[in-house]
Amino acid sequence: MFADNNVMMERHVISLMEFEPKEIESIVDLGIKMKKNPKNYENALHGKTLAMLFQKTSTRTRMSFEVGMQQLGGHAVFLDWMKTQFQLADLRDETRALCRYCDAIMARLLRHEDLRTMASVATVPVINGCDEMHHPCQALADVMTIKEALGRAKGVRVAYLGIANNVSNSLSLATTATGMEFTLCASERHPPSLDHALLKRVKATGLYSETKEATGLKKAVAGADVLCTDSWVDMELFSNPAFAREKERRLKALMPFQINASLMKLNPRAKVMHGMPMHVGYEITRDAIESRNALIFDQAENRLHAQKALLLKLLWKV
Repeated sequence: MFADNNVMMERHVISLMEFEPKEIESIVDLGIKMKKNPKNYENALHGKTLAMLFQKTSTRTRMSFEVGMQQLGGHAVFLDWMKTQFQLADLRDETRALCRYCDAIMARLLRHEDLRTMASVATVPVINGCDEMHHPCQALADVMTIKEALGRAKGVRVAYLGIANNVSNSLSLATTATGMEFTLCASERHPPSLDHALLKRVKATGLYSETKEATGLKKAVAGADVLCTDSWVDMELFSNPAFAREKERRLKALMPFQINASLMKLNPRAKVMHGMPMHVGYEITRDAIESRNALIFDQAENRLHAQKALLLKLLWKV
């Protein structure tokens, strides 16, 4: 374990279930602090190496971790799953070997169970860069963005529109842990993302609610401080011919949950967020993206600062 400001961190970041609310809040606050004063931390991870293993494609996850390590004085190594022996060998053996070369591993994989397998044998911290059940790094950056924009976390009302998935899982946990009210406005769930333990935890906070009906959606939007959404179809499935029929069904069924100018008229003050990449014309329209209320590119930038804070918590012994 490593400490910062008397807050202890667990070794691995596989979901956000491992952390107490004060630990999540401490990462968010450190990210805001580091963003304001980056030079104070530019050599904090000198001599440290992060291995970045990608089975899923990425833009923001790779850039935020790679640039983040560089800005902290460390080094990051990119590993394409299909160009390594991870695709052939036992996952446990390759993970154990990888640990001999680096101080931490960030893995963006298709299966949550594979992240847990890596963590079970790793001798360095393993960070989940996204899988089918969780996206903890995105959630940390999103909470940071909300707190930065609104000046607070406690009492902020967040409405998540679209399909329940890995992003809504992690965001519901991070928001309720920091005192926000989270409403899931979704008519369905991406089946592989179901996590009963996470749902039990967020419901126990008393800050979580769900609605599937149009009337409930309008009420949630009208009362929200922030409107969030995510892709209705995972990136690896969007162009997959085998998923084409399901893709078309979802795009039609979920259209009432689209964030657009008409929906935003229900609440002109609400901020708009999307973790990207965006399928414009589906879960969000161009007018919403370009609206003065959009925080989308602040979110993208804050992936860098939140990732730096997380790395510092894990690797800087203070």
